[in-house]
Amino acid sequence: MSASQTSAAQTPEVPTLLVKIFGKDRPGITAGLFDTLAAYLVDVVDIEQVVTRGRLVLCALVTQPPAGLEGDLRATVHSWAESMKMQAEIISGLGDNRPRGLGRSLVTVLGHPLTAESTAAIADRIAKAGGNIDRIFRLAKYPVTAVEFAVSGVETEPLRTALVTDAAALGVDVAVVAAGLHRRAQRLVVMDVDSTLIQDEVIELFAAHAGCEDKVAEVTAAAMRGELDFEQSLHARVALLEGLEASVVEKVRNEVRLTPGARTLIRTLKRLGYQVGVVSGGFTQVTDDLKERLGLDFAQANTLEIVDGKLTGRVTGEIVDRAGKARLLRRFAAEAGVPLSQTVAIGDGANDLDMLNAAGLGVAFNAKPVVREAAHTAVNFPFLDTVLYLLGVTREEVEAADTHDED
Repeated sequence: MSASQTSAAQTPEVPTLLVKIFGKDRPGITAGLFDTLAAYLVDVVDIEQVVTRGRLVLCALVTQPPAGLEGDLRATVHSWAESMKMQAEIISGLGDNRPRGLGRSLVTVLGHPLTAESTAAIADRIAKAGGNIDRIFRLAKYPVTAVEFAVSGVETEPLRTALVTDAAALGVDVAVVAAGLHRRAQRLVVMDVDSTLIQDEVIELFAAHAGCEDKVAEVTAAAMRGELDFEQSLHARVALLEGLEASVVEKVRNEVRLTPGARTLIRTLKRLGYQVGVVSGGFTQVTDDLKERLGLDFAQANTLEIVDGKLTGRVTGEIVDRAGKARLLRRFAAEAGVPLSQTVAIGDGANDLDMLNAAGLGVAFNAKPVVREAAHTAVNFPFLDTVLYLLGVTREEVEAADTHDED
């Protein structure tokens, strides 16, 4: 196409034809349509194709053919479609699609199931916020249904406010992020450990061996609800472990249970070139082991002091508390060479809030109410790999990462 033709195709006043083909999908339909159109010297302005349950909808926006040939083009396309047992519709118009509105966001909706009622409610809230849904794409069908809406016409923050607030009441999880090239740029993902990466509270595992599990669990619960200062509760709980044999460390490592989907999340992120780290109010005696086992790039936690083969009931070094987690997120980002806006933080407790708010995207994972309300988005399904869908990763990409690792 010459420069003049290119300019003409982009001019709103230039006549164009929207050619729609729909019917049972099979190989060769797209090639056949454009081979048919090629005889009429048209240029392609836009193409969109969707296949749902084996049914194809193919739309081609093309320039009007030379004078006197449009009628023949229409007849030939309909005849070709009939020969392929497809249906065709051709609509005359002017120019290309109308420009998308300013403010572009990606809205990811997770449901199990994703009901028509909740989908209608999400679409209605987008419209009332001033947004237009330009495109809808399914990211995954299991273990949850994940659908991504491309929305324009409204800025990301007000759209997030309009959608995330009512998500729980609608029975879905919703994430809203700004669209753009950064969606696929290198990122850093940092997550909490206890009740996020793993199903356990590590200090309670130690406490079970010390015979003080109930006392420790009581303090832990209060701290995670934000009712106690974390550092004070940490010292109080660790003091109960005084005298415990250091050999218990290995036993606790073996007792740790990864959250379902944790390995898949990390494996997929690493295959996509992301860097992954953990920060924990727990202990390096466990996080260092997790870092090695899972191939993590960063790990930081508190350290239990061990003297003469026994726990002293104290911690050493820098305390990793609520403020410390946010500080470490920034440190990891600087070391990884990733802007803070490109970081993702995942956590479940009140001591994760500063980290979640500092990150470009803060994800509350099966979190306490106070955390869900404060985070950018929440995931309330028991599978950690569902976070991948919030990043625009499809189930097919997850499975491709798994297949690659098996080769």
